[in-house]
Amino acid sequence: MVVSGQAQLGRDYRRADRSSAGIAPPAESTPEAVVQVYAARALNWRGIFGVHTWIATKPEHATEYTLHQVIGWRTFRGLPAVVSAPGIPDGRWFGNEPELISDLRGEAAAKAIPKIIEAVASYPYPNAYTLWPGPNSNTFTAYVGRQVPELRMDLPVTAIGKDYPINGSLVERTPSGTGYQFSMLGVLGLTMARGRNRNEPARFKFRDRLLAARPQTPFYRSSWS
Repeated sequence: MVVSGQAQLGRDYRRADRSSAGIAPPAESTPEAVVQVYAARALNWRGIFGVHTWIATKPEHATEYTLHQVIGWRTFRGLPAVVSAPGIPDGRWFGNEPELISDLRGEAAAKAIPKIIEAVASYPYPNAYTLWPGPNSNTFTAYVGRQVPELRMDLPVTAIGKDYPINGSLVERTPSGTGYQFSMLGVLGLTMARGRNRNEPARFKFRDRLLAARPQTPFYRSSWS
């Protein structure tokens, strides 16, 4: 990943690019409601292993987006890790390009936004942050995804912390809302999920879009056909 340029090392966070990647529709010229979920490689060496994720919401006729995310350094200053504030929805994460994970528009987005706000408020670890195995920014995003399954949030395996168990629970719905997972502190687990096409016959398959059972850790993932 370092060789390919996906993870840049030695980048000064104070000078890193946080500008828009040009993915999100401009709020000023988009009257409909919008909800988007993004992932981008974490800053410097952390980006070798994982991504940071966040949720952007824009109610109907709103002229700005609100970003909902967990930012770890805030806890070092005695601030809540969870923050919801106006921002650039598709901003580069300290120079790293964001990837669009989920995208709702119009009525679907308008109905999801109150549920997202409620889920953000009910997140059980608002003042906690642990890089690995969690809770961290991906634990937060995955939690919201479970509370708002219409987001169908298929987070990448590099979203370390997404499988961290909420309040010690061993079994949770997947963030995509398409199945269930068994997790031991987010380190080792088993996921069973159906593809997004509900008419698809249930079967074991390598690809995430089909029914799959796969043991996983943040650094290894496999499944059987």
